[in-house]
Amino acid sequence: MSDQEKDAGASQNQAFGRRIEAPSTDQHGAGHNRGASEGEYVARSPQDILQPRDVPEIAKRSRQARNKFVVFLNFCLSSLVILMLGMGAAFYFGKVKFDEAGPLQKAKTIVIEEGSGLSTIADKLLTSGIISSDFIFEQGVTASGNAKALKAGEYAFKPTMSMREIMQTIVSGRGVVHKVAVPEGLTSFEIMKRVADNEVLEGDMPDEIPAEGSIMPDTYPFQRGTTRAELIDQMRRQQERFLKEIWEKRIDGLPLSSPEEMVILASIVEKETGKADERPRVASVFINRLNKGMRLQSDPTIIYGVFGGEGKPRDRPIYRSDIDGKTAYNTYQIDGLPPTPIGNPGRAALEAVANPSRTEDLFFVADGTGGHVFAKTLAEHEANVKRWRAIEKRMKEEAEKAASEQPSDAAETTEGQATQ
Repeated sequence: MSDQEKDAGASQNQAFGRRIEAPSTDQHGAGHNRGASEGEYVARSPQDILQPRDVPEIAKRSRQARNKFVVFLNFCLSSLVILMLGMGAAFYFGKVKFDEAGPLQKAKTIVIEEGSGLSTIADKLLTSGIISSDFIFEQGVTASGNAKALKAGEYAFKPTMSMREIMQTIVSGRGVVHKVAVPEGLTSFEIMKRVADNEVLEGDMPDEIPAEGSIMPDTYPFQRGTTRAELIDQMRRQQERFLKEIWEKRIDGLPLSSPEEMVILASIVEKETGKADERPRVASVFINRLNKGMRLQSDPTIIYGVFGGEGKPRDRPIYRSDIDGKTAYNTYQIDGLPPTPIGNPGRAALEAVANPSRTEDLFFVADGTGGHVFAKTLAEHEANVKRWRAIEKRMKEEAEKAASEQPSDAAETTEGQATQ
């Protein structure tokens, strides 16, 4: 064995073995460790290996690690990590709150005024109990990019709506819808009164009442903030659009020279019957009369000539003097059409005049059921009128009888209560 190998072996023995001292001898002179010469190494126990006798010194921090800049940089990085973790947690918490069910228990309506900013809207929602946190609402709306997309209006919120749903409702502008109903046949004066009396509409009424027949009867939806002028303008534009469309689809041979004349005749048809299926036939009667040069003899034109757009009082009958009185609108006294419409006809009446029924009828009178009975000749018409007079008389007698019996019934009821 070479010297190098011996040195290596010795080093190994020093690491993994221990030196055996000279064996002691007993009284017989025998050694306790027979077979082991002095200075020889034997294997160490596992406990000795796991518990080394020589513990290495702890290494000192390098001068570079103790540098102030490095310490500051480590602090910044640690702070940044903590901040990012905090922001992530806050973002997650805010998103959960933004999407969870809200505190509202009953449906509620609020008005967001024009020019209201995000903070004002959030504060109003919080005060109204619609959201649970104005801060989270503001941050959620801003993060979604809708901070400048919130629209003024009147909004109805359902119970437990989340902040996200509330935001989407206000962004969409789908607010509470109000309506103004304009029945067919009303005069412009009557329509303007309805618009003026509506408490949700804003702004002043126009200085002048729109021309008779220039408004399309319909049900007009609107949201809070709409002005009266805007709604009236919408009614007029709709009438212009429909009138142009219907006039272009009229049949040939009508004794009408302009869309305005079509509106005049349609306003008379509208006043004569409220039954949709009768309008084309009533229109045919007036068209036939115009073609023959006969006067229209329409009772509604008498009323308009006497009372104008304000209308006849309900309890005021038509007198013979009204029929005989000559006004610009009384078609019993004038030839052809009146100078203007006597109301605002609906689309169905306009279409009836533009495309009337093909008949030879020249007369019609009420039949007692809400409709009319038609006739081609005067003799037939007079017979129909006679039947109508009998129906009128019977209806009047029944009404008078009912009115006379009503007080006696009330007296009997009172007497019976007193007896009891």
